[in-house]
Amino acid sequence: MSRAASPRAAVTPDDVLDFLRLLWAIDHELQRASKRMTRTLGVTGPQRLAVRMIDRLPDVSAQEVASAMHLHKSTVTGILQRLQHQGLIRRDVHPEDARRVRLRVTPKGRRVGATQGLTVQRAVQRGLSQLPRRKIDAAEEVLSAVAAALRATSRSVSGSNGRRRA
Repeated sequence: MSRAASPRAAVTPDDVLDFLRLLWAIDHELQRASKRMTRTLGVTGPQRLAVRMIDRLPDVSAQEVASAMHLHKSTVTGILQRLQHQGLIRRDVHPEDARRVRLRVTPKGRRVGATQGLTVQRAVQRGLSQLPRRKIDAAEEVLSAVAAALRATSRSVSGSNGRRRA
Protein backbone atom coordinates (compact mmCIF):
# COMPACT_ATOMS: atom_id res chain seq x y z
CA MET A 1 0.00 0.00 0.00
CA SER A 2 1.45 3.40 -0.89
CA ARG A 3 2.03 6.09 1.69
CA ALA A 4 -0.66 8.30 0.13
CA ALA A 5 -3.24 5.50 0.33
CA SER A 6 -2.29 4.50 3.89
CA PRO A 7 -4.81 5.58 6.55
CA ARG A 8 -1.93 6.84 8.71
CA ALA A 9 1.33 7.64 6.99
CA ALA A 10 4.62 7.04 8.74
CA VAL A 11 5.98 10.45 9.65
CA THR A 12 9.74 10.79 9.48
CA PRO A 13 11.85 13.34 11.37
CA ASP A 14 12.49 15.03 8.02
CA ASP A 15 8.73 15.31 7.43
CA VAL A 16 8.37 17.00 10.80
CA LEU A 17 11.24 19.40 10.15
CA ASP A 18 9.88 20.32 6.70
CA PHE A 19 6.45 20.94 8.17
CA LEU A 20 7.88 23.05 11.00
CA ARG A 21 9.90 25.09 8.51
CA LEU A 22 6.68 25.82 6.64
CA LEU A 23 4.84 26.77 9.84
CA TRP A 24 7.68 29.10 10.82
CA ALA A 25 7.64 30.64 7.33
CA ILE A 26 3.91 31.29 7.68
CA ASP A 27 4.42 32.75 11.15
CA HIS A 28 7.19 35.01 9.82
CA GLU A 29 5.03 36.23 6.94
CA LEU A 30 2.08 36.82 9.29
CA GLN A 31 4.34 38.97 11.48
CA ARG A 32 5.64 40.92 8.48
CA ALA A 33 2.12 41.49 7.14
CA SER A 34 0.95 42.56 10.58
CA LYS A 35 3.75 45.15 10.84
CA ARG A 36 2.85 46.44 7.37
CA MET A 37 -0.78 46.73 8.44
CA THR A 38 0.28 48.75 11.47
CA ARG A 39 1.99 51.23 9.17
CA THR A 40 -0.82 51.41 6.60
CA LEU A 41 -4.00 50.87 8.68
CA GLY A 42 -2.88 51.71 12.21
CA VAL A 43 -3.77 48.22 13.50
CA THR A 44 -1.99 44.89 13.63
CA GLY A 45 -3.34 41.72 12.03
CA PRO A 46 -4.64 40.37 15.38
CA GLN A 47 -6.22 43.74 16.20
CA ARG A 48 -8.04 43.83 12.87
CA LEU A 49 -9.14 40.23 13.34
CA ALA A 50 -10.55 41.17 16.76
CA VAL A 51 -12.44 44.10 15.21
CA ARG A 52 -13.87 41.80 12.52
CA MET A 53 -14.90 39.17 15.06
CA ILE A 54 -16.54 41.71 17.38
CA ASP A 55 -18.42 43.15 14.40
CA ARG A 56 -19.68 39.68 13.44
CA LEU A 57 -20.61 38.76 17.02
CA PRO A 58 -22.47 41.75 18.50
CA ASP A 59 -22.38 42.07 22.29
CA VAL A 60 -19.57 39.53 22.50
CA SER A 61 -17.50 39.28 25.69
CA ALA A 62 -13.71 39.48 25.92
CA GLN A 63 -13.62 35.80 26.90
CA GLU A 64 -15.62 34.87 23.79
CA VAL A 65 -13.24 36.90 21.59
CA ALA A 66 -10.26 35.14 23.21
CA SER A 67 -11.84 31.76 22.61
CA ALA A 68 -12.72 32.55 18.99
CA MET A 69 -9.19 33.84 18.29
CA HIS A 70 -7.53 30.93 20.12
CA LEU A 71 -5.61 33.37 22.30
CA HIS A 72 -5.19 33.71 26.06
CA LYS A 73 -7.64 36.13 27.65
CA SER A 74 -4.79 38.35 28.90
CA THR A 75 -3.44 38.69 25.35
CA VAL A 76 -6.89 39.66 24.07
CA THR A 77 -7.32 42.11 26.95
CA GLY A 78 -4.28 44.06 25.69
CA ILE A 79 -5.58 43.96 22.12
CA LEU A 80 -9.00 45.21 23.23
CA GLN A 81 -7.52 47.99 25.36
CA ARG A 82 -5.53 49.27 22.36
CA LEU A 83 -8.60 49.06 20.11
CA GLN A 84 -10.70 50.95 22.64
CA HIS A 85 -7.97 53.58 23.06
CA GLN A 86 -7.97 54.07 19.26
CA GLY A 87 -11.76 54.43 19.25
CA LEU A 88 -12.30 51.29 17.16
CA ILE A 89 -14.39 49.43 19.74
CA ARG A 90 -16.38 50.36 22.80
CA ARG A 91 -17.21 48.52 25.98
CA ASP A 92 -20.77 48.77 27.21
CA VAL A 93 -22.02 47.51 30.56
CA HIS A 94 -24.34 44.54 30.04
CA PRO A 95 -27.93 45.67 30.78
CA GLU A 96 -28.73 42.52 32.76
CA ASP A 97 -25.46 42.13 34.67
CA ALA A 98 -23.37 45.19 35.54
CA ARG A 99 -20.32 42.94 36.12
CA ARG A 100 -20.31 41.94 32.45
CA VAL A 101 -19.17 44.02 29.49
CA ARG A 102 -20.39 43.87 25.91
CA LEU A 103 -18.01 44.74 23.11
CA ARG A 104 -19.13 46.64 20.05
CA VAL A 105 -17.38 48.05 17.00
CA THR A 106 -17.56 51.80 16.47
CA PRO A 107 -18.15 53.33 13.02
CA LYS A 108 -14.38 54.05 12.85
CA GLY A 109 -13.68 50.41 13.72
CA ARG A 110 -16.13 49.23 11.07
CA ARG A 111 -14.20 51.22 8.45
CA VAL A 112 -10.91 49.60 9.54
CA GLY A 113 -12.57 46.18 9.47
CA ALA A 114 -13.94 46.78 6.00
CA THR A 115 -10.60 47.84 4.54
CA GLN A 116 -9.73 45.64 1.58
CA GLY A 117 -6.11 46.71 1.14
CA LEU A 118 -2.96 44.81 2.02
CA THR A 119 -4.37 42.86 4.95
CA VAL A 120 -3.50 39.43 6.28
CA GLN A 121 -7.06 38.35 5.55
CA ARG A 122 -6.79 39.46 1.92
CA ALA A 123 -3.50 37.59 1.43
CA VAL A 124 -4.92 34.40 2.94
CA GLN A 125 -8.01 34.77 0.76
CA ARG A 126 -5.81 35.05 -2.35
CA GLY A 127 -3.87 31.94 -1.34
CA LEU A 128 -6.96 29.88 -0.55
CA SER A 129 -8.79 30.97 -3.70
CA GLN A 130 -6.14 29.14 -5.75
CA LEU A 131 -7.02 25.79 -4.17
CA PRO A 132 -9.92 23.37 -4.52
CA ARG A 133 -12.21 23.12 -1.48
CA ARG A 134 -11.01 19.57 -0.66
CA LYS A 135 -7.44 20.82 -0.21
CA ILE A 136 -8.55 23.67 2.03
CA ASP A 137 -10.54 21.19 4.13
CA ALA A 138 -7.52 18.87 4.31
CA ALA A 139 -5.26 21.75 5.36
CA GLU A 140 -7.74 22.74 8.09
CA GLU A 141 -7.75 19.14 9.31
CA VAL A 142 -3.94 18.98 9.41
CA LEU A 143 -3.54 22.34 11.13
CA SER A 144 -6.28 21.48 13.67
CA ALA A 145 -4.52 18.20 14.50
CA VAL A 146 -1.18 19.97 14.98
CA ALA A 147 -2.81 22.69 17.12
CA ALA A 148 -4.50 20.03 19.28
CA ALA A 149 -1.19 18.17 19.73
CA LEU A 150 0.56 21.40 20.72
CA ARG A 151 -2.24 22.23 23.21
CA ALA A 152 -2.01 18.74 24.71
CA THR A 153 1.76 19.11 25.09
CA SER A 154 1.34 22.53 26.73
CA ARG A 155 -1.20 21.13 29.19
CA SER A 156 1.04 18.19 30.13
CA VAL A 157 3.95 20.42 31.14
CA SER A 158 3.69 22.21 34.47
CA GLY A 159 5.20 25.67 34.85
CA SER A 160 8.43 26.81 33.28
CA ASN A 161 10.59 24.12 34.89
CA GLY A 162 9.50 21.59 32.25
CA ARG A 163 8.52 18.91 34.77
CA ARG A 164 5.59 16.77 33.80
CA ARG A 165 2.54 16.63 36.01
CA ALA A 166 1.97 13.42 37.91
